[in-house]
Amino acid sequence: MTTPSTPLPFFVYGTLRPGEPNHDRFLRGRTESEEPGRLHGAALYDGPGYPYAVEAPGAVIVGELVTTRPEAYPQLLIALDRLEDYAPGDPANLYERVELRVTRDADADADTDGTSVRAWVYLAAPTVTARLRTHGKLIEGGDWINRR
Repeated sequence: MTTPSTPLPFFVYGTLRPGEPNHDRFLRGRTESEEPGRLHGAALYDGPGYPYAVEAPGAVIVGELVTTRPEAYPQLLIALDRLEDYAPGDPANLYERVELRVTRDADADADTDGTSVRAWVYLAAPTVTARLRTHGKLIEGGDWINRR
């Protein structure tokens, strides 16, 4: 198991994706690479201006795999935890940061081959997940940007 200080990439699927409001605010100038990826076994639900990822066998979420510049990683981890209302062990969390396998989208023009890598993913916290599964609006296709 990875410790929080282990610099893993982040899988972003909502407001941190390129072109979305939090991308420039948090990621611009702090990343080494951003490449298309997919999180298998999770579904996306619409939230109040941002999405929630929830474990769901057979579902897929579309997003980006973001590798942080080493010198920016510690500060970015803190900033993203705050953005996502995540604190280790806090029962009031909206999200939980978990280590999951994310698949790189295969692209013949780039150096991506469809392999999977370990990444930090913010999933909906258990209480939020329960509410979403009973009353939430599923985002068909698992793509926040193309949800409309």
